[in-house]
Amino acid sequence: MKTLKGPGIFLSQFISDQAPFNTLDSLAAWAAGLGFKAVQIPCNHPHIFDLQRAATSQTYCDEVSGVLASQGLVISELSTHLEGQLVAVHPAYDAAFNDFAPPQYRADPQARQQWAINALKLAASASARLGLTAHATFSGALAWPYFYPWPPRKENLLNEAFAELAHLWRPILDCFEQQGVDLCFELHPGEDLHDGVTFERFLALVDNHPRCNILYDPSHMHLQQMDYLGFIDIYHQRIKAFHVKDAEFNPTARSGVYGGYQPWIERAGRFRSPGDGQIDFKAIFSKLAQYDFAGWAVLEWECCLKDGECGAREGAEFIRQQIIPVAARAFDDFAVTSDDRAQMRAVLGLAPEEQSRD
Repeated sequence: MKTLKGPGIFLSQFISDQAPFNTLDSLAAWAAGLGFKAVQIPCNHPHIFDLQRAATSQTYCDEVSGVLASQGLVISELSTHLEGQLVAVHPAYDAAFNDFAPPQYRADPQARQQWAINALKLAASASARLGLTAHATFSGALAWPYFYPWPPRKENLLNEAFAELAHLWRPILDCFEQQGVDLCFELHPGEDLHDGVTFERFLALVDNHPRCNILYDPSHMHLQQMDYLGFIDIYHQRIKAFHVKDAEFNPTARSGVYGGYQPWIERAGRFRSPGDGQIDFKAIFSKLAQYDFAGWAVLEWECCLKDGECGAREGAEFIRQQIIPVAARAFDDFAVTSDDRAQMRAVLGLAPEEQSRD
């Protein structure tokens, strides 16, 4: 069995124009000071991490690794969540997601899409240069506006949406295969891949591609009222990345899963800092240890109540307490007896093998 690696932290929610969150050096010192051992780095802040340079320059990758190593840190994964979102955008969300791309691509959805696809391919190369084995992203969404069957569900509409999604992602998956890196889709409402059923549908259309994998975040499953523990039993072979994010779901007579367009703090389902919500992390870490999950436990701080720096500080210790140092031997090894074949036959009351042949 393998012991999970951690704690790691996703930097996306912390990057700003204020110190210490405005340079990689100072972010690394901050994260290390809280007890983190790894950082998950988003690729949409060139002043923090230059994706173009990382994809083409081993020297630059070595410099980035050196900055982190000086603080006792490594990279858990790179993230292209925003770029992945732009691989597939339904026209209803065209304006909403436009700012995820650089200004020069915002007036042209096709150019924006090609930029996003190229960014994913650059991320595959950068991940390989950095010695990483997994990458985090979103799938984007063409079918999401139709997630609830009204107007009535149209199978051909869904077939077309998922076929196009697979068509867009297949060359990207092949690129990750060439680089030896797993592409991990965070299953997330708002994405076409948001639960096990949609992941399976997509997986079949990309011919069970070996690099098509999952970033497991139980908070998104809990807020959809899914069995997030049973999910691990079913999909553990495809889970290659892990966000530690808590959530709570407290339905009322006025609001439930869909949230009623309310702000996060007033929703029935809302994200919380690890340990403050309803997610059974002891069971999650036990299952991941059981199934030999070899990746990082990475804090993603998203909480409508608690301050982010407080959540990060508490989250590092929370993850550390959840990680199970797996046993190197079975607890009952002390009672192991001989398994000599002759003795086993005797235990079963069988004649020695020589006599049984007569």
